[in-house]
Amino acid sequence: MKTKKTKRPYHLRNWKHYNAALVQRGSLTLWVSDDLVTAWRNTEETGKPGHPRTYSDTAVFCMATLKEVYHLPLRATIGLTLSIIQMLGLDLPVMSYSQLSRRCAVLEVALPRRAKNEPMHLVVDSTGVKVFGEGEWKVRQHGYTKRRTWRKLHLGADERTGEIVAAVVTTNNVADSQVLEQMLGQLDSELAQVSGDGSYDKRNCYEAIGKRKAKAAIPPQRNAKIWQHGNRKEERLIRDENLRRIRKVGRKQWKKEVGYHRRSLAETQMYRVKTIFGDRVSARQFAGQATQVLVRCAALNTMTHLGMPDSYAA
Repeated sequence: MKTKKTKRPYHLRNWKHYNAALVQRGSLTLWVSDDLVTAWRNTEETGKPGHPRTYSDTAVFCMATLKEVYHLPLRATIGLTLSIIQMLGLDLPVMSYSQLSRRCAVLEVALPRRAKNEPMHLVVDSTGVKVFGEGEWKVRQHGYTKRRTWRKLHLGADERTGEIVAAVVTTNNVADSQVLEQMLGQLDSELAQVSGDGSYDKRNCYEAIGKRKAKAAIPPQRNAKIWQHGNRKEERLIRDENLRRIRKVGRKQWKKEVGYHRRSLAETQMYRVKTIFGDRVSARQFAGQATQVLVRCAALNTMTHLGMPDSYAA
């Protein structure tokens, strides 16, 4: 008779601190700081004909963050911003919803990160984000259609801190292995290891990881073959060494030895993004959709910096 598996219970060591962090996530003072007021208006001169922009990228990013954190449409975002400025007694202009939409399409989003003095273990994965617009409407009205589509969020997280340190948004026809080098290019810190699933078992991925002098923890496919045999003069490939070790001790033991199971933390970050902000985007164009997803990643990092649960098995 099979025994029913039960989920292992966990308790928190820092419940009081984590509870305060969860409360702080909804605070307006977290997303609208004093520094924002001074940086609201654009002061940069483009040197080109015409009037310079009235609003800075900081103002656009603030309003885009409010929109994603509080799950607001464009017009409601304008209303929330106006009410905040009025309550603070500030004399600041607020852009229209159409202007906010256009500015978000060209906004460069930088992920907030904390400085780190030790090599990083990067865990990578990807997930789909639904496109809410013409494609979804046609499905509801006329059933399945070939025009239905989604976007892919390729995400890299710090295994130790849980921070999202690299993020790329692509269309659904871009493979995970095609984006890894671009993700690694977003990192300035030293890398100790990069862990990913079998979709990254490609030569270009190993080459990109090798350039960063990092260890690759990527499980080769079940029917994988040695790429470069040991009787050749070239330096042995990391991927071939992983495959030889798997053949010797088994896949399960190899995963334990290299800490491959920590890769699931990338899936945890994707679960957090979808749980907190939703699993779909509302922008019509790809540029705006990409900005929406990246703003969510930046906001999630801010929430992570407030405090994370420190759990232990009961």
